[in-house]
Amino acid sequence: MKPFVRPSSRSLVRLAAVAATTALAATTFAPPATAKTTLAHGLLSPLSLAVAPDGTVFATENFKGTLHRIAPGQPPAVLYQAAEGVEVGAVSVDAGAVTFAVTRPDGTADLMRIPAGSTTPQTLASASAFEATGNPDAAVEYGIRNISKRCAKQFPKRVPASYTGIVESHPYATTTLTGVTYLIDAAGNTLLRMTPTGLATVAVLPPSPLRVTRARAAMFKLPGCAVGKKYYFESVPTDVEAGPDGMLYVSSLPGGPEDPSLGARGRVFRVDPATGAVTRVAKNLISPTGLAVSPAGDIYVAELFGNQVSRIRAGSSRAKPYRTVRMPGDVEWGPAGLYGTIKVMTGMSGEKGDAPRGKVIVF
Repeated sequence: MKPFVRPSSRSLVRLAAVAATTALAATTFAPPATAKTTLAHGLLSPLSLAVAPDGTVFATENFKGTLHRIAPGQPPAVLYQAAEGVEVGAVSVDAGAVTFAVTRPDGTADLMRIPAGSTTPQTLASASAFEATGNPDAAVEYGIRNISKRCAKQFPKRVPASYTGIVESHPYATTTLTGVTYLIDAAGNTLLRMTPTGLATVAVLPPSPLRVTRARAAMFKLPGCAVGKKYYFESVPTDVEAGPDGMLYVSSLPGGPEDPSLGARGRVFRVDPATGAVTRVAKNLISPTGLAVSPAGDIYVAELFGNQVSRIRAGSSRAKPYRTVRMPGDVEWGPAGLYGTIKVMTGMSGEKGDAPRGKVIVF
């Protein structure tokens, strides 16, 4: 990992950039007839997961550009394959229709859908065009607010002293409910809704403030004038799911180093889809990249670099360890209970012996 990058939501992609340019090992799957908890293995960056009511699983290999369909009792099949270098993710399923997103190396990104009974994808909207036109977080101040010009000039180039939301799009998750799709744009720091006329903003997720201590300033070579001030990192939302209460639940990474070097700063928010009101549900999570909500209202969170799945009981604001697993990328509730992807960052170092070992499992 890089010690510090611009506190942007693209940092997860940067961690695995090598995956787009190296030869990939062949994907292998556990036979459906004998698999009990492992539904697929040998996956490269399985960062997005969806489960249909009949138990059919849809899993992406984001940096391989592949979307898989794993039906009960049938061999897995490639449902969609993007061109080389194109990321595929943000998968959800509703009434047989599969929604997902593609993000290209040039930064353009589209929301796609394969209708029920079809194999032909349709383009629903351009997330990158929406971001370029509206830039919903344009007025949000990131970095240190009200910083003097003299102090700002002393910051290293790799750490912006202060800035407002830039134009950048990276669709990372969707959930589709009776034809309505909600989209997380991790780079845009937004929760969007797909409407008949296109995309619309539901909410801009709040930035994550962190006080600059002397130790933190020394770690990132920040000037002494920054000590004692708050640095507002981007929110970097990563997943969205609906709860039984009709509210939407969103995980937030947030920006900056994704490892625990600055502490457990990840959060879960509740968003009212009607008003866009945002309420924090829980904090102190390490790199939450996916969440699921059970019919009882319990929230499960995949903490990628925390190497665990945590559970937030309905009505609680405290996340407690649920399962220890290596590098979980996403979790989803389905007919067999909690599904998830693990070992999602394997196979991307380029080092000898580092093969893709990502799995889709049922906990």
